Amino acid sequence: MRAPPFFTQLLTTSLLGVAIGLGLGWTRQTTPENSPAPMDLAIKPGESPMEFLVLAGGGAPHYNEIALEKNVRYFQRTLSHLGIGLSHVRQYFANGNDGASTVRFINRVGQEQFKPPDIDHLNGPATLDNAQTWFKELGQKSSPCPAFFYFTGHGAYNGENPDNNAMILWQEQLVSVQQLTSWLDQLPPDQPFVTMMAQCFAGSFANIIYEQGNPDNPVALHNRCGFFATVAERPSVGCTPAVNEADYRDYSSSFFAGLSGVDRTGKPVASADYDTDGKVSYAEAHAFAKVDEETTDWPVSTAEVWLQQQAKEEQIAEIFAQPLGGLIAQAQPQRQYVVRALAEKLELDLDQSYGGQMPPVDFESVRGAYWIRLGMELINIAVAQDILQGDDPEAQTILTRLTHCENGSFAHANPVGQMF
Repeated sequence: MRAPPFFTQLLTTSLLGVAIGLGLGWTRQTTPENSPAPMDLAIKPGESPMEFLVLAGGGAPHYNEIALEKNVRYFQRTLSHLGIGLSHVRQYFANGNDGASTVRFINRVGQEQFKPPDIDHLNGPATLDNAQTWFKELGQKSSPCPAFFYFTGHGAYNGENPDNNAMILWQEQLVSVQQLTSWLDQLPPDQPFVTMMAQCFAGSFANIIYEQGNPDNPVALHNRCGFFATVAERPSVGCTPAVNEADYRDYSSSFFAGLSGVDRTGKPVASADYDTDGKVSYAEAHAFAKVDEETTDWPVSTAEVWLQQQAKEEQIAEIFAQPLGGLIAQAQPQRQYVVRALAEKLELDLDQSYGGQMPPVDFESVRGAYWIRLGMELINIAVAQDILQGDDPEAQTILTRLTHCENGSFAHANPVGQMF
């Protein structure tokens, strides 16, 4: 997954900061971080219920912040609000149920403290063995089983190969992009698999769409896709020892608020059903997060990373020179929303171009993140349109399959009934 010209032009300072700050090789991230028809994930005759995996927590107590624990609990509330029970949800967090005080938080007088994990129906620690076992059992089911994997924790940046970053599990065990993909390769090609990952350098995991997780290989035939808090080269926000969830502004908070219609404090949010089909897709929740999340994150999906890789430097210059309104007309409803909403935040004129209205911008600021998100969205729209109207059937097939996967939802996935 080589950085496209868009990033090359805008990220030189940022990428140098990563290179200088992290050096070469694996580096553990331990600072605060954190259209085709929609896929029908309703349970069909003979099909197993949708399965969920949650892996969460830091690799060690000193960066196992309480926000990660609260993310798991918010995910549970999201499922409950959507009418989904926990009978097919496997949850692994940090040290699990051994009673050790490993969750770091700041108490009311500003002191650092540690407490044991407090998550209902926790299945055990977030270890490599538990993760691998879940994927193995998923692949052994007698019929295709839709699956959703949520990771909320920390990421490791691979300075020698950012295409193969890793997530950090308990006891600082690493699972790289290519290792995760090796597990996914064992699943049936027609089994829907979706992931949402909210860690630093998460965008590297967009490479799960390729054979063996290597972007130098062809796109795999497997039906898998994902959504990521930020691009492969950047840290994310949201991993904090602060206790008050009302102050959280991370990708998990926004994505699940968009998906369920309820934020993590229990308040309703504006509907993310941008195509008005009666349900919110993963892609729509992702679009909601791009606007709602007031951070320096640059959220991406598998399809978006792939699209941005197809863009040439000259093409990007042409896209940025077009009036915003003309690009909006070509877009899917959720992308129209993102462009309009971000343009409003940036006080842009839709009759003028993106490039013609960009002032000097600090791309490490929240406002700079809005500019980046908008620029990426315009590239996504224009490149997708060129592919769909072009004469490359292989590219059209890839785009259709990725978009189909990303347009899935939790609809009727696992109705509330038996808890365990």
